[in-house]
Amino acid sequence: MVDRSKSLRESLVKSGLLTEAQVQEAIEDARHTGDTLIKSILRNNFVTEDLIASFLEKEMDFPRVDLSTYLVDQKAVNLLPIGVAKKYHLIPLFKVGEVLTIAMIDPFDVVALDEVRSKTKCDVEPMVSTPKDIDSAIGQYYGVAGSVDDLIKGISPSESSPIPSAIKDEEGPISKLVSLLIFRAITEKASDIHIDPNDKNVRIRYRIDGILHDVSTAPVYLQSLITTRLKVMSKMDIAESRVPQDGRFEIRMETKVVDVRVSSYPTIYGEAIVMRLLDKSKVLYALEELGFSPLMLQQYKGLVERPYGIMLVTGPTGSGKTTTLYSTLNNIITPEKNIMTIEDPVEYELAGTRQSQVNIKAGMDFPRALPSILRQDPDVILIGEIRDLETAKVSIQAALTGHLVFSTLHTNDASGALNRLADMGIEPFLVSSAVAGVIAQRLVRKICQHCKEPYIPSPELLQKLGLNENANLTFYHGKGCKACHNLGYEGRFGIFEILTMNDKIKDLVIAKAATHEIKKAALEGGMKALRDDGMEKVMAGKTTLDEVLRVTQLD
Repeated sequence: MVDRSKSLRESLVKSGLLTEAQVQEAIEDARHTGDTLIKSILRNNFVTEDLIASFLEKEMDFPRVDLSTYLVDQKAVNLLPIGVAKKYHLIPLFKVGEVLTIAMIDPFDVVALDEVRSKTKCDVEPMVSTPKDIDSAIGQYYGVAGSVDDLIKGISPSESSPIPSAIKDEEGPISKLVSLLIFRAITEKASDIHIDPNDKNVRIRYRIDGILHDVSTAPVYLQSLITTRLKVMSKMDIAESRVPQDGRFEIRMETKVVDVRVSSYPTIYGEAIVMRLLDKSKVLYALEELGFSPLMLQQYKGLVERPYGIMLVTGPTGSGKTTTLYSTLNNIITPEKNIMTIEDPVEYELAGTRQSQVNIKAGMDFPRALPSILRQDPDVILIGEIRDLETAKVSIQAALTGHLVFSTLHTNDASGALNRLADMGIEPFLVSSAVAGVIAQRLVRKICQHCKEPYIPSPELLQKLGLNENANLTFYHGKGCKACHNLGYEGRFGIFEILTMNDKIKDLVIAKAATHEIKKAALEGGMKALRDDGMEKVMAGKTTLDEVLRVTQLD
């Protein structure tokens, strides 16, 4: 064992890490700044973070921990306030009995060790890590909750009435709190932020990979402050709280510009707020990355390379329809094609196309914009959504007059889209002539590759999916790790069914046949159902049985 009582200064020189002169310079600097010797060495860039950590491990016998792969115990983190963790650059790892093990930059920092002992009422055992890894771990494990707690302390209940000057103050605590919630959501790759007041507190949740997660709570007295600040940012009426309102603003983060769509809705406990985050600079997926099987991808490419007709993408909100359409347009962009869009809103900026956005107040909606687009000599048209008869009529007419049209519909499956158009008032013979194909899709979460392991599902789950528990099949799930925030999933991909129009299906549409008859004919014609596609991906170890059941339980 190394004798840690010997001079740190002597060890730094003897190891060859620093010269005597460098150590002396670091000591003088530390006297002026109040830093420890180790932190002074790092600030003066005498050696790298990694070299100092290696020195403390090998020469001074402090265990080193790689926080990039280590799963920190959240209960241990909760013992120490975030302010102490940030002040001394350290983070709790785990607690055994009355001993708390922490990772820190400088295990010789007695002031830091004493404060951790005082705050946690535990004996402290230090381990070594790099400043970069510790900062990253603090951001991950304290996250919004810890930072929110710090900010809340600066806002007393007596300040809870929304004073316009305080709300507009960009440097005020409430502005910092709101900005932090949004920036953290962007960092966590959330699609939505939910701020829900109740009788006890304000619940804050993020939707990540399609699932809502609790991230923090704020006291009730902050509800009106948070709401008013968001209304000011999104140019909504702060004096009106009895009716729903919509607004928007932009957030700039590093090289990103994120469009934030804000919706307020009055409840019995105050206004609930939902923010949709749209990263316009988001990298577009190639069609091959969406989740299509090789056969489906070939089938889909055949449909979208047609010169005319309408291609519909269906599924519930948040099922990835827009992403599929953008990826499709990106796949067919050429200088020879004039591609135009009308969207609500424009979610991605797509080079090589002319994009426009619905503006109801200015009279720019889908039915009014479409005739004007047709006068712009387009080859391909993207219509954000077919919501009404007028939009459906113009879309069908465009498809029948030599344009390739893409749009979305809210139906559960591919076959239901054909009857939905007829229900809107489109003549069945026009539907059968204009529609080239329909794709239905859902998003399932991908098993985390860092903690993927085989497991045995419950007999009940196998039975729900029509599987034999004695069939000797291998299933996988993620057990949870740091990389996936202990969820077992990381990222999402699509499962699909593609209906291609054929003579039999056209005849059924004209005959106004029921949706289940059209689906039966499509399956007989080779269409793979959503659940079957999902099960194929389960057997390939890409997702779990629970995920496929969750998104296809109505099919």
